[in-house]
Amino acid sequence: MAKRLEVLTDIWTSLLLVWIMCVSLMSTTPLVNQSKSLQTGSVMGLHGPGEGQRLLSRAKRGWVWNQMFVLEEFSGPDPILVGRLHTDLDIGGKNIKYVLAGEGAGTIFAINEKTGDIHAMKRLDREEKAEYTLTAQVINRDTNEPLEPPSEFTIKVQDINDNAPEFIGGPFHATVPEMSQVGTFVTKVTATDADDPVYGNSAKLVYSILEGQPYFSIDANTADIKVALHAMDREMREEYLVVIQAKDMGGHMGGLSGTTTITITLTDVNDNPPKFSKNLYEFVIPEDLSIGKAGGKVKANDRDIGENARSTYSIIDGDEKDVFEITTDPQTQEGIIQLRKPLDFEMKKSYTLKVEATNIHFDPQFSSSGPFRDTATVKIAVEDSDEPPVFSKSSYQLQVHENESIDTVIGQVAARDPDSATSLIRYFIDRHTDLERQFNVDVDDGRITLAKPLDRETDMWHNITVTATEVKNHSQISRAIVAIRVLDINDNAPEFATEFEAFLCENSKPGQVIQTVSAVDKDDPKNGHSFIYSLVPEMLNNPNFTIKNNGDNSISVLAKHDMFRRQRQEMYYLPIVVRDNGNPPMSSTNTLTIRVCGCSKDGIVQSCNVEAYVLPIGLSMGALIAILACIILLLVIVVLFVTLRKHKNEPLIIKDDEDVRENIIRYDDEGGGEEDTEAFDIATLQNPDGINGYLPRKDIKPDLQFMPRQGQHSGPNGVDVDEFINVRLHEADNDPTAPPYDSIQIYGYEGRGSVAGSLSSLETSSSDSDQNYDYLREWGPRFRRLGELYSVGESDKET
Repeated sequence: MAKRLEVLTDIWTSLLLVWIMCVSLMSTTPLVNQSKSLQTGSVMGLHGPGEGQRLLSRAKRGWVWNQMFVLEEFSGPDPILVGRLHTDLDIGGKNIKYVLAGEGAGTIFAINEKTGDIHAMKRLDREEKAEYTLTAQVINRDTNEPLEPPSEFTIKVQDINDNAPEFIGGPFHATVPEMSQVGTFVTKVTATDADDPVYGNSAKLVYSILEGQPYFSIDANTADIKVALHAMDREMREEYLVVIQAKDMGGHMGGLSGTTTITITLTDVNDNPPKFSKNLYEFVIPEDLSIGKAGGKVKANDRDIGENARSTYSIIDGDEKDVFEITTDPQTQEGIIQLRKPLDFEMKKSYTLKVEATNIHFDPQFSSSGPFRDTATVKIAVEDSDEPPVFSKSSYQLQVHENESIDTVIGQVAARDPDSATSLIRYFIDRHTDLERQFNVDVDDGRITLAKPLDRETDMWHNITVTATEVKNHSQISRAIVAIRVLDINDNAPEFATEFEAFLCENSKPGQVIQTVSAVDKDDPKNGHSFIYSLVPEMLNNPNFTIKNNGDNSISVLAKHDMFRRQRQEMYYLPIVVRDNGNPPMSSTNTLTIRVCGCSKDGIVQSCNVEAYVLPIGLSMGALIAILACIILLLVIVVLFVTLRKHKNEPLIIKDDEDVRENIIRYDDEGGGEEDTEAFDIATLQNPDGINGYLPRKDIKPDLQFMPRQGQHSGPNGVDVDEFINVRLHEADNDPTAPPYDSIQIYGYEGRGSVAGSLSSLETSSSDSDQNYDYLREWGPRFRRLGELYSVGESDKET
């Protein structure tokens, strides 16, 4: 009831406002040429038709209401009356007619032509269309002429509360950090209502929580959802389902409502410290554990997740804590205890450590909860292991002279068993490092001796590997590298650095340097090389050459006179002794070859051969080469000339018996007819009626004499040539006197039955010009082609 009263009050208020506006307009606006008007509403005024034609006259009009209202969703047995149109022309018996046009005219809205009443014919929905614009006009019923200009008005659909609020896009999800303060904003969800938001309270929404108390609250007007409970802990409960309701009509009774759900998840904060699962961890680690290998794992659990649960481990106390280190596994968040130094059971059998786990990310707002760290004790027991022998040194360096005798002791290696229950050690040389077997080692005491002579000039260093093995357990092996340096002794004599060959000019001056000679020594003395050069004793008084020490381990060979001639002696051999400064000193004799040569005035060697002196005086080597080249060229010209003369005497035309171009080959036989081929000797064919006797072969002489084969008698005229030839082929294949190469086979059969007779032109009395070959066409296709060829030949001759 209250709702209806409120609606009626709004309607009357709107009507009053419209009436005031109309009165104001009519009192201030002059009406010119508007003698007629329609009034919409409950009453419409109409002026007389003659008054509108008077100039400067003022026509009085009725009230103009340009809006009508109709209630949506109205359903009844009869159409609902929307409003009534009336004109001043409608005075009793006037013949007028009301016409309605515009949106929905005739379908949704209908007008009574006589009374002007407008009815809504269908149920209207404001949410589908809230306003309709129509045009009304008065016309003469008989002539359909307009009696008044058309007037436009609107029909508005009045809203009723027929749509419930809706949450678009739900259900919703939201997050809020755990331990948030009361009133912390979480999220905001709003609903929409299709009803008119400016008319009544149909679209005025009020929000409330149906489920989710006492954890969360919602603002009734803004729909802001906030935390309502203090210290909500994610580790206790992580997810909450909140049901939100939106109700229209301001939340009053009779309003429509809609609901949605919001899943609120508490996100983690670092409000929990790490905690070891136990206070004491015990591990047993073998003493042979490798450096960097894991010896045990500890775990501090954290109720937080993600980055807030990450912890780092450290050793904060313990005896010899530098022997171990602890690292964090990023995947499992475990603390891994590893070795930093080797363990020795015989030295220390147990260790006690104190480890600490600390959160990496710290939240200051929870500092009052206590330190975010925890400690635990770790006890490590070292387990004894059978360790391999340990050498006194990781590597040894020994020295030996290259002239030492076999079985000389070079040095000694030593190893011990580090276990408490010691074992004897045996020593061996890894022969892969001593392929030449130049050294031996004593299996009991590790003394290394020489097995083969050494040569420093071949190998200066020898690196061998010595192994130490326990007698009780052969799998326990250790290795040590022994580097043996071979010391030098003076066992190599010096010699020339290269094979020197000196050239001496005939016009050289006394004291001129012929050659500088140096020496090398394979030995390597500590103080370096120092060579002494001298001539052999029998050459000390050499009249031709002498030597001079240059002070840098080299000498210069000098000429004593200028009387050297190639005619007298072409070569000189000068033996030189080279001695080193070793202990004992070593020496060698090397011969320097000196060749006497002819040189230019500038001392440039030109020729070192004796034959050069037989040439005329003043003839140089270049001239000699030019003369030889001219002689060779003349010889070549003579040979070419003789060759050309010889070829001129030969005829250019080929002899008749050698010319094979277009020669006529004469066979002196008639031919064998159609069955003849080039594979057979036609001249040897015989009469088929005769008796084929044995014909001796002339190409070979058979070792055995066979009786002649009996020739087959030919039959009558109907003998088969193919069969006859096949028989002869079979006989030839089976003849043991036949050679294994191609030879002439004799077939004593000429052939019979040819109706053509002889084709020879010798037997014809007619000349070639008179010969007619038309009869050949009757003998078959082959002879027809032959006749055409001969005919063509005759025609060519005539032309």
